[in-house]
Formats: sequence, structure tokens, C-alpha cells
Amino acid sequence: MHPPPTVAALLSGARDRAAGRTATSVFWAGHGTRLAGGAVTYRNHYVLVRSGRAFGAASVQAGELDPVACQELSGSPLRTLLTDVPYPVRIAALDALLAAESPFRDDPAPERITLPDGTPEERAVARDAAVAGLLDVAPGARVALIGVVNPLVAAIRERGAECLPCDLDLRETQWGDVVSADADEVIEKADQVVATGMTLANDTFDGIVARCRARGVPLTVYAQTGAAVARAFLGRGVAALSAEPFPFSQFSADPTVLYRYRAAP
Repeated sequence: MHPPPTVAALLSGARDRAAGRTATSVFWAGHGTRLAGGAVTYRNHYVLVRSGRAFGAASVQAGELDPVACQELSGSPLRTLLTDVPYPVRIAALDALLAAESPFRDDPAPERITLPDGTPEERAVARDAAVAGLLDVAPGARVALIGVVNPLVAAIRERGAECLPCDLDLRETQWGDVVSADADEVIEKADQVVATGMTLANDTFDGIVARCRARGVPLTVYAQTGAAVARAFLGRGVAALSAEPFPFSQFSADPTVLYRYRAAP
């Protein structure tokens, strides 16, 4: 049996495969969103790498990367971006390589969910309902949510489950629930775990996978950033995956596709 992968092992194994590939475009994007009726303004920052027909993405903290410095990496060999750059750029480059090697649009494995056209609120609710639909939860089950998105908190509760929120930035949910900053704390209490793709870029993903494996609780990954990286763990630490590669649903009012994966039993 093959040992479970790690992000470090994926990065190391990708360097030779990236030979001859170029990062045509590297750029930084930042935006804020406050959904109607909410008191929270989500501030998200991304670094994106385009190589050939694929985009890769990673979340970054405010001020972590210089947008101009990101642009200056455009035209670099993709292999260079897997080694000699800040960690989030390496994750975005790995994501681009894996997405180029196996494009989501050509993958027969996932269920394709078309998110409808609509307002930001309508599309956020549809997206997070699709993510929560990957969870097989009994009433009263405890679901740890690492990376809080309020519509996803609501979608988990609508399935009769208790949400255990965890986030490094938010201190409470839209409804005033206390948000933990300790992933181990919520995983220890959970029957299932949902983690966002942000955990790849802040280097906590491997620890979350290992803790879920140790406890024997299924891990679902909700990935916009790092979707192709998370896919590499499917069936090897990740039980289910909602993959939404760039451009993300919040950047469009038109129908877009979300790819929903479940590991084989």
C-alpha cells in the first residue's frame, strides 16, 4: 500500500514533470464581499498562476505578497515557481501543473453541479448547499468547519448537524457563535470535518489530514484555491471534495460549474 501523500511530497515529485512548462501569467487578486443581511466583510487575497490551459490558485494573507513582485514572475519556468518562491506561489504553481495534467473539464470522475446565474447571495447559497451535499450526516452530528463561510454554516445546520466553526481571522459567525482558532480542538470533537483550500497555502493541510486519519473521521475539502492539489488526496486522506477552479463563482453572475468528488468506498 502506498503511504498517504503530503503536500511536500507532491511539490518534490512535480518539479521534474514541470520541465518545459512556463508560467505565462502570475498575478495577485484581492477583493472584499459583504453579503446582504450580513455583518462580516470577507477580505480574500489570491495568487494565481496560469500555465497553458490551466490556472492554479492559492490564498494569501493580506500583505503576505507584493502584487507587483507576483507579476514579475510571469514568464518564469513553472519548475522555478515550485522551488524558489514564497510558499503560496509554490502551491499555486503546483495547482496549475496538476490541473494542466488532468483538466477538471475532461475528468470523468466528478459530478458536475451547475451553479445558477444570480446575485452574490443566491450564488453563495447554491454553492455552499452543493458543498454541504457532500456530507452524509445524521441529525445531531458534529461537523468541524475549518475556514468559516456563513452560508456554509447555515447549510450544515439545515442538514440537522451541529457546526463547530474554526478560523484564524473570524471570531464569531453571523449568528454570534464563538469561532475557535484551534483546528485540533474542533477536529477532536467532530464526527466529520470540512476544510477549505486556504489550509493548503497556510501549510496546515497535512496536519489536518493526519489528525482526521488518526481519529478516523472523514474529511471533506471545499476548494476554490488549491482544488487540483486537494484532488490528489482523494481516497488518501480526503473522503470528498468540492472543486471550483478559477474563475471562482464569486467573480461571475453567470452559470458556472462546480466539480463534486467522492472517494471510492
